[in-house]
Amino acid sequence: MMKSNLANIYRGYIARLNTQDWSKLEQFVHEDVSYNEQRIGREGYREMLERDFDAIPDLYFDIQLLISDPPYLASRLSFNCTPKGTFLGLRVNGKRVSFTENVFYAFRSEKIWQVWSVIDKAAIEAQL
Repeated sequence: MMKSNLANIYRGYIARLNTQDWSKLEQFVHEDVSYNEQRIGREGYREMLERDFDAIPDLYFDIQLLISDPPYLASRLSFNCTPKGTFLGLRVNGKRVSFTENVFYAFRSEKIWQVWSVIDKAAIEAQL
């Protein structure tokens, strides 16, 4: 797998997330995907993403940094959004917040197979 191909696959994946095109998720996510060391499968992954969009109606994934070293990919995502109620255990209650997520992926058969995600919760706390 070439670096540019993996980066293009990832950009397509992010575009599908931003339009909530769940019917295309199987093109990008392996059926046995793991998230932060827990095997949740593609359906569990989809449910997690749907919960995220339910909790944050204006959620938009903005790629700030992208590094591809197949079969791995690292991305720094930026968010400027308005979570409803409680988010990451914080009472955000509709306040607009900005934060980043550093996320690392392992790909298998050109699909996301493992995900390791760290969200900058301290940045959100500082804004509340």
